Amino acid sequence: MNLNLQDKVILVTGGAKGIGEGICQVLSAEDAIPVIVGRNQADNQATVEKLTAAGGKAFAVTAELSQPDECRKAVAEVVAAFGRIDGLVNNAGVNDGVSLENGSYESFVASLHKNLVHYYLMAHYALPYLKESKGAAIVNVTSKTAETGQGGTSAYAAANGGRNALTREWAVELLPYSIRVNALIVAECYTPMYQDWIQSMPDPEKKLAEINAKIPFEKRMTTAEEIANMVVFLLSDRSGHTTGQLIHVDGGYVHLDRAIG
Repeated sequence: MNLNLQDKVILVTGGAKGIGEGICQVLSAEDAIPVIVGRNQADNQATVEKLTAAGGKAFAVTAELSQPDECRKAVAEVVAAFGRIDGLVNNAGVNDGVSLENGSYESFVASLHKNLVHYYLMAHYALPYLKESKGAAIVNVTSKTAETGQGGTSAYAAANGGRNALTREWAVELLPYSIRVNALIVAECYTPMYQDWIQSMPDPEKKLAEINAKIPFEKRMTTAEEIANMVVFLLSDRSGHTTGQLIHVDGGYVHLDRAIG
């Protein structure tokens, strides 16, 4: 399907690896210009080279998004390079295990900066340019932890609750500008970060099999490409009357009865 994204400049935070890289790959295949925004310049550039070698377009900006001024500078650099911004995917973050019992004020607030505050700041600084772009859209990638709980990760769960709430709030606030805002909620997706966590288990294969067994559809994890396909659809005018939605691409993990199986 042609999603009418040719030469659209789309910012993707955390776009160098995992889900973010998958989103950039699909955007590039649709002839858009994914702009990777992330802290590791080498990783950013490696993904740009991979996308351009496949015949696509891509750009990268190095920024530590937990630092507010870095968010402002990242947006300014993109505007200096392209003169416009047509879409934003807020994706960067980490499940950092800041719990209620063993966390602290400092670690909790630091986690919010890593996982929530930059969602607001990137949208805030990009907004003047999104308003100028016909058919602009924002997609916030969020996690099931806000809805299901997980245990031992208060800050990350709170950040994802905030991401979901901001999605609905921005969808209302940006109605006058015809800017659509949606969230893509992830449950179990086998990213490099997830793989590292699995490998830290005493019996990685057993743990992975236990997790897969709890996923209703096909007893497997969602792929980054499956998440990316929905994100890119939500950025496109093919989803032109969809806004304020929290969309789960999770094989039924959150909503289907766990007795299925």
